[in-house]
This record gives sequence, C-alpha cells and structure tokens, in this order.
Amino acid sequence: MMADGTLTPVLMDVDTGVDDAMALALAWAAPQIELVGVTTVAGNVTLDQATTNTLRVLNTIGATDLPVYRGMSRPLVRDHFDAAHFHGNDGLGGALFPDRERSVEAMTAPEFIVQSARNYQGSLTLCFVGPLTNLAVALSLEPDLPDMVDHVVVMGGAFQMPGNATATAEFNIAVDPEAAEQVARSALAVVWIGLDVTHSTNLYREDWDLIDDSATGGPKVVREVCRQAFEARFADLMHLHDPLAVGVLQDPSLIVGVDLPVTVDTSVRQTAGTTRMMLDESTHTNQLVAVEVDAARFRELFGSVLGIPLSDRE
Repeated sequence: MMADGTLTPVLMDVDTGVDDAMALALAWAAPQIELVGVTTVAGNVTLDQATTNTLRVLNTIGATDLPVYRGMSRPLVRDHFDAAHFHGNDGLGGALFPDRERSVEAMTAPEFIVQSARNYQGSLTLCFVGPLTNLAVALSLEPDLPDMVDHVVVMGGAFQMPGNATATAEFNIAVDPEAAEQVARSALAVVWIGLDVTHSTNLYREDWDLIDDSATGGPKVVREVCRQAFEARFADLMHLHDPLAVGVLQDPSLIVGVDLPVTVDTSVRQTAGTTRMMLDESTHTNQLVAVEVDAARFRELFGSVLGIPLSDRE
C-alpha cells in the first residue's frame, strides 16, 4: 500500500508454472495490491502454455477481467529450455482449472509494460517471477523506463548458494542471462529475491493436507498445483519461490538486503546465468539483494492472505 493509503499498482510478469500460479493467487488476494495486468513469457513452459496456464489460474481465482498480454516466446539470443521435469508437461502439475472463452490482449507484453509505466507516472511496481526477457525488450523500447516506474521485484538469482538450473545459476536467470544482465546494468531500482531466501520459505505436506479438496479460489490453486509434488513425487515440501516476491511487495520488511551492484555471467560456459554481487562497500547502487528473510512471518502472511490453514510445522 502506498503512503497515501491507496493500493500499490503492480504489473506481474509470469511464466506460469506451479509457484507462479500460487504467486498470482497471492497477489490477487492481497489487500494492498492493485493488479493492473499480467504479462507472460517463455520460461517454465513455452509461451503458449504459460499464457494458457495464466488464463486458467486467473479464471480459477475470479480475476476474469484482468488483462493478459503475451510476451517473448524465446530468450534474447539463446535457445529456450523449460522446467517440465519439475512443473509437469503442462506446467501446472496436471491441475484441472476452468478454461473459459477469453482471449489475450492485442498489445505485446513489452509494449504494455511501457504503456503502463507511462500511465502510472512513477507509481507502478513491476514484479517479474520468470525470465527477464520482456523487461529487457521493454528497456530497449523505452530507455527512460527506469525513471517511469517505482521499482522492480525480481524472483531470480543465486548469490551465495548453488543454483537450481546449473551448479551456479538459478533457473529464471539461466534461461535468459543476457536479459538479466541488461536489467542488472540498467538504472532500474531492482530488489533481487533469489534462492538465498526463497529456499527458506516452504509449504509443507502437512499444510497441503489441511486444504480441503472442495476449496475454491486461491486455496484451490494451491491445493491442485501442489498435488503432483505431494502425491506423485512424495515431496515433503515446496519452496515458495515466486510467492515470496509477492510477499515482499506487500511487506518489504520481510527481507534484509545488501545494497551492491549485480552482475550476470553471459558466457557460453556452464556458468552462464550465475549472479554475483560486486563486493565493493564504497559503491552505492539502486539494487538490493535479499540475503535474509523472516520465513515465519512470510508463512503467516501467505496463509492469512490466501485463507488457507497451516500446520504447526515451522
């Protein structure tokens, strides 16, 4: 919520897989956030599948009038690779959500990002929970974009721990390192929510068991997209990667960050997509890298905003 008590306008960019679906549900239910639109990008799944998944999730949570804009179908210069091994071939773990007649908007995602920034005159927050391809293209379309938005929250990076796509790179950054490096080099005010903090935020099997199969809206999304992980893969927990980025939109005090420049490895080596903080304490930057999170408080926020019961497990 903004200082004057009005809702914070937020544009979300997604590659809708399991945790993106939960992030969308959390953002839609958040009392402090006004979702102005959703843009899609190739990442966890193809662009077409990500867009279809987004529409189905929005239908399920009742956001049937929220506009959706298709973005880039591949990274800036590299071949696209997906995360179907984790999210399932459809990206949603086989979840069955309503597929109503509705279409995406004619404008492309990068164009909508620029148009929205102009319309909101500096008050718009961008939340990117997939590869940063659409944002990189938007920066190319409008070089003054950093002066036109409040800030950007990015779920991406692994700064002080191993990656989950390669030994050193987090998936969203590994898919399109060139786009991430363009964002990191820009004048955008960016909050990086990486694996350093998201691996501390969990939904446990015991929590999932407490959600009734007859649940609707956001609880239904959580129940269905996690079913494959908990029932077929016998997982004990799911990391709440993308939902944490939305949680930080609602309450920035959930994280502790360091104010250091970020670089992204764009080589052709196995280290491509590696994110690093430039450890120069004399350098002040417009970027903040999350290094600590109040996981218990975020867990409470996640449950209360979505209206789902949580177990006593910490």
